[in-house]
Amino acid sequence: MHEPREAEQSVLSVVEPGSEGPVRPRSPVEKTLRRYDQDQPMLLAPDVRDWLPAEDPARWVDDLVEHGLDLAPLYEDYTESRGAPPYDPWLMLKLLIYGYSYGITSSRELERRCQHDVAFMFLTAQAAPDFVAISRFRRRHLKAFTHLFTLVLGLCAQAGLVSLGKVALDGSKIRASASRHRAMSYDRMVRAEGELAAEVAALLADAERTDSAEDAVHGDRRGMSCPRSCGGGRAALR
Repeated sequence: MHEPREAEQSVLSVVEPGSEGPVRPRSPVEKTLRRYDQDQPMLLAPDVRDWLPAEDPARWVDDLVEHGLDLAPLYEDYTESRGAPPYDPWLMLKLLIYGYSYGITSSRELERRCQHDVAFMFLTAQAAPDFVAISRFRRRHLKAFTHLFTLVLGLCAQAGLVSLGKVALDGSKIRASASRHRAMSYDRMVRAEGELAAEVAALLADAERTDSAEDAVHGDRRGMSCPRSCGGGRAALR
């Protein structure tokens, strides 16, 4: 049986440690409230894949990267067996494509999302790479990543998606054109690819600017977390 956690020191110094705290206020009528118990065992499904709705865009990204791309150029870049093992390119590609598509170009913010956002936890299998690894992967594999990112957006457009996150794909028009002519004209295909490539280039440029600006301010620190010595919110409110 789940044991309730030990009494913690309150943020209010007037409350003695171990005290049960103030009596909960009551409403004027007998109103039944939804149960709220922070000591209850985890109720989420044990498989993170079950945490997302079936239609969530993260599943599109996951499927397209897993089954629609050739990641050989990424793997071929690892020619040295020594050193700490890097994160799997499959993981990093899903993380960056999904994050950038939603306008999240800060590597520090992507790290935070991997710890708190269910879609990112699903795509990374809860690995939560840090911001240094994220930005390093983008810079190291920039050329191959640019090509693969553009390809994923093109596949989404051909599948009929109007957008992926904040990236407009105009997929309905592309699909209609393909159905009328059985295949997109060469000029239309080149134009569509050029538009998507421009979107990708703009996102990657923004990612580089954002990381460089945040590095200048925070150095090698995350810049978004409370120092271990701060003691959390309780200490801040004493």
